[in-house]
Amino acid sequence: MSKSPFQKPIEIKISTVVAVSAILHTSDGIALDAALKGMTGGVSDFFEGDLAVIDVGDLAPGCERIDWASTIALLKKYRLNPVAVRNARPDMVDEIQALGLSLDSGKRDVSTSSAAPASAAPEAVPVSETAPTAQAPAAATPAPAPQANAGTLIIDTPVRAGQRIYARGGDLIVMAVVNNGAELIADGSIHVYNTLNGRALAGASGDAGARIFALSMAPELVSIAGVYSTFEDGFPAEQARKPAQIRLVGDRLDIQSVN
Repeated sequence: MSKSPFQKPIEIKISTVVAVSAILHTSDGIALDAALKGMTGGVSDFFEGDLAVIDVGDLAPGCERIDWASTIALLKKYRLNPVAVRNARPDMVDEIQALGLSLDSGKRDVSTSSAAPASAAPEAVPVSETAPTAQAPAAATPAPAPQANAGTLIIDTPVRAGQRIYARGGDLIVMAVVNNGAELIADGSIHVYNTLNGRALAGASGDAGARIFALSMAPELVSIAGVYSTFEDGFPAEQARKPAQIRLVGDRLDIQSVN
């Protein structure tokens, strides 16, 4: 098939990408493996190939040297795709770059301007020797252009299985059903004026005041500011398929009726 003479061989455009942060509190591969196994509950597609930034800023002084090749392989075993390392010490740089990973300074782009590239990675998935603080995976493809103001994204059509929508810098409003296997992500709150199945991750850049609202609540997973909960056995019966809201209270998620 002949190509149009006006078609460019390659285009570079600004894109919005959210990556999971794998925050290491230990370099012990056995402890990391056990923590990830417990975190995912044996669900093989829990992370679905999400991009991951390895954060080593919380490693204890004097911690044993990180076996980077083994750590990368371990994350890939759980379907996380490491692309960068945050807060790396100078003595780590050569080995990290030799393995093809980028270096992240840890600075975040918090601008809501549509012209600014988004490379921020909300903190999620801490991995430690002790019981981990549960936090949510997060990954997104570029979202459609906002229909309201720069801080609000409105979706009028059903969100299908496998589809991911990210409202960067504000709230996400969905007027149609969110199907199982779909994923909603917002830096602000999420409002679903229909049935919410699938995953909903609010406060993706750390806003603990964000909330999740739905007229019919039946999600597979919810997260606010990285703290998450899954519902493999079904959403709590007293709020299931009813108008409800989810907010973060301290370090736990609180589910309430909106009536």
